[in-house]
Amino acid sequence: MTQELHIVGGGMAGSEAAWQAANAGIRVVLHEMRPKVETFAHQTGNFAEMVCSNSFRSDDDERNAVGQLHWEMGAANGLIMEMARKHRLPAGGALAVDREAFSQAVTEALRAHENISFVEEEVTELPSTGHWIFATGPLTSETLGKAIREASGEERLAFFDAIAPIVYAETIDMNVAWRQSRYDKGETEEERTAYINCPMTKDEYEAFIDALLEADKTEFHEGETAGYFDGCLPIEVMAERGRETLRHGPMKPVGLTNAHDPQTKAYAVVQLRRDNALGTLYNIVGFQTKMRYGAQASVFRMIPGLKQAKFARLGGIHRNTFINSPTLLDAQMRLKSHPNLRFAGQITGVEGYVESAAMGLLAGRMAAAELQDRDLPPPGPDTAMGALVTHITGGAEAKTFQPMNVNFGLFPPIDAKGGRRGRKDRYKAYTDRAKASFAQWLEGQS
Repeated sequence: MTQELHIVGGGMAGSEAAWQAANAGIRVVLHEMRPKVETFAHQTGNFAEMVCSNSFRSDDDERNAVGQLHWEMGAANGLIMEMARKHRLPAGGALAVDREAFSQAVTEALRAHENISFVEEEVTELPSTGHWIFATGPLTSETLGKAIREASGEERLAFFDAIAPIVYAETIDMNVAWRQSRYDKGETEEERTAYINCPMTKDEYEAFIDALLEADKTEFHEGETAGYFDGCLPIEVMAERGRETLRHGPMKPVGLTNAHDPQTKAYAVVQLRRDNALGTLYNIVGFQTKMRYGAQASVFRMIPGLKQAKFARLGGIHRNTFINSPTLLDAQMRLKSHPNLRFAGQITGVEGYVESAAMGLLAGRMAAAELQDRDLPPPGPDTAMGALVTHITGGAEAKTFQPMNVNFGLFPPIDAKGGRRGRKDRYKAYTDRAKASFAQWLEGQS
């Protein structure tokens, strides 16, 4: 009898896991509760829907750990990376996509695969039999979350993840704003002008900070705690940490020259990145927020160039659930107490679309190998994918475990000369070593 692999969750990780296992010849049943059961953050019932940013971040596979992860996913015939590249938008050195076209393409590819069937239902329990991957992401339902907590014997962890607003491009005042990627980054003119920039004087910046601090914000429910992930802080929280924090973060003015007034250096700059292929929507980069809707509109219209802005979507805030993976998962991403269950994606404590999809890719391949009585060790820790899975399955300190993006700090050290030039060479050495190691891992599966 042919055994089936059940995958719960049709986000980045679940979609990629299903694709990898199905391509290995495994019959996959993909369980997704949407659109039957909705979440406040999702807009459709499609797979791999992007609910926050539309960016997969840096695409530099020579000197950036995220770009190296892109390369590895592409080398492993990853569905998410394939569709991202087919539906990419100009974004300087980043890989940004038309989110609707991207999600639709992933959905169509999965539904066309002969080895994948679909069930629209909410899974509320952890099965004691069969082979399962749980990739339910940051919006894991309360019922399933309770079942995971009971099975693992651990209190689930949570932080709050904020969504940035999206602006209609036609309402941006281009007499004030200008198009330019930071440091004119990009190989084409379209890439070098991928961002819209709104400059602020010192007085405008100070008034904006005052408004952020005074704005009406979403309150947490009784008993909830707000442990934010530093890579996705609401702008109000950044402002509370110091009045200059935003100016040295998402509003930094470096690498930009005002096309309307080249001689005047902006005190701060707000950047917007294209959000769809038509160029009709732009998201405000780094402006995740927990302000209430009325406050958002008034505060964001203080930004020069956005005084008449109309919003296709305002920001929001939601609970992000993840497990204490270093304590709970083995090296094959299986729950130690229930080895028929694997976990993948953001629920394992990786942060970001790319990282979530990468852990789905690994979980799908590992589950397929197990069902086919093959041994598949994880990639070496000197690869981006291997560094991530090593981190979440034992490399991190369990007592202080928090969500993590891929970064070179997770890789085994490599010798290189010091200084700025040495740092660049060292990053290239990391990615050269990672490519060779990952290629060897792939060869071992053929």
